[in-house]
Amino acid sequence: MIENLKGFLKGFSIQNTMEKQWYTISVYSENHVGLLNRISGIFLKRHINIESLNVSKSEIEGVSKFTIVVFTTEDWTRKIVGQIEKQIEVIKAYYHTDDETIYQESALFKIASHLLFDERQIQNIIKESNAQIVTVNREFFALAKTGRRHEIDEMYDALEPYGIMQFVRSGRITVTKATMPITEMLQEFQEN
Repeated sequence: MIENLKGFLKGFSIQNTMEKQWYTISVYSENHVGLLNRISGIFLKRHINIESLNVSKSEIEGVSKFTIVVFTTEDWTRKIVGQIEKQIEVIKAYYHTDDETIYQESALFKIASHLLFDERQIQNIIKESNAQIVTVNREFFALAKTGRRHEIDEMYDALEPYGIMQFVRSGRITVTKATMPITEMLQEFQEN
């Protein structure tokens, strides 16, 4: 009987709420000093690492959008979103899986200039990864790459043996695939 119950429960989403995966949390808020500290404190208390953080203006004047990427369970993500929404400046918070969003990251690579001409493979890496040369001078050249996290990681791994002088990556930027009522909510907020 216990085995039947275990088999029965395997098909339920209860199991999925316990599996870790990538979640993107979108927070729409008024732009107030100290909110970022309080939001990061919510993650700190639960020992959940923020893998990526981006804050930008949203589609409504005076409203900021926080894009936070975490690797945790759905249960923890739901609890975190609930705590974030308790902050007075927060208008609304959502969470989505990678499959529910369209997302990109950007990265810049600084590499010694002589490699651009001496190592044919560098040119192949640039071409194959659809990277752009941003600047070239005597000492270094800079590459820009926009794409998914794994694409940037692959480019990093390909360039690393040749020597990367500097590397920086942005936080994730994202929009949802599904229509969201946030624009109407934000417009109502702006009118009030």
